Amino acid sequence: MKCAPYHQTSPLYPVIRLLERAAGFAADDPPAMKLSKLEALLTQSANNVADAAPLLAALLSISADGRYQPLELSPHRQKKRTLDVLVDQLIGLAAHQPVLAVYEDVHWADPTLLELLDLIVERVQGSPVLVLITFRSEFLPPWMGHPHVIAFTLSRLSRRQGADMVESLTVGRALPAEVLLAIDEAIDRLGSDADGAHTIGKQTAGDLLRRPRRRKPPAGWSWSGC
Repeated sequence: MKCAPYHQTSPLYPVIRLLERAAGFAADDPPAMKLSKLEALLTQSANNVADAAPLLAALLSISADGRYQPLELSPHRQKKRTLDVLVDQLIGLAAHQPVLAVYEDVHWADPTLLELLDLIVERVQGSPVLVLITFRSEFLPPWMGHPHVIAFTLSRLSRRQGADMVESLTVGRALPAEVLLAIDEAIDRLGSDADGAHTIGKQTAGDLLRRPRRRKPPAGWSWSGC
């Protein structure tokens, strides 16, 4: 699950997208079909689908289609119960097999998602769940005081490491000189604040390799994509 700066005002946006993908929603699915898919997803982890489904259906803006009574909860109470249900799903999955839950770039998380992470960190202790949370150095996580939380600080990537990582995305083929130069310039522009160096390097390589070219590409290369 990955956070992004343009979704900081959309509560639980990464969670919603994750649930939609996990349930296998199609763009043209009618509400009744989406609700059935959501119920099928919940059977993998929920002890009580009837309690979880209407809350998550509301989160996903799916009509209950007459299958469930309307939620008669205050906004605060509905949010609390929804967060509890989401944590229950994670712990429920772990009852069948160990779970790795990855939350990236939570320095861009919305306040409700941070509340969810607080609950997850608090409640997964004792369950076979490994929670991996990544964030930039300016973010101050509130869960660092927990005895079961371990922090690792990663140093910045060197220019060579950035180039090696991008080359690994190109199936071992040598990068064109212009791509290496663009990556080099991007990392230089970041200066000492290089938290996003690897992302910029990857994006630069991808953008340049997808860009139409007037000249013939090097042997073994196609300019159509990376």
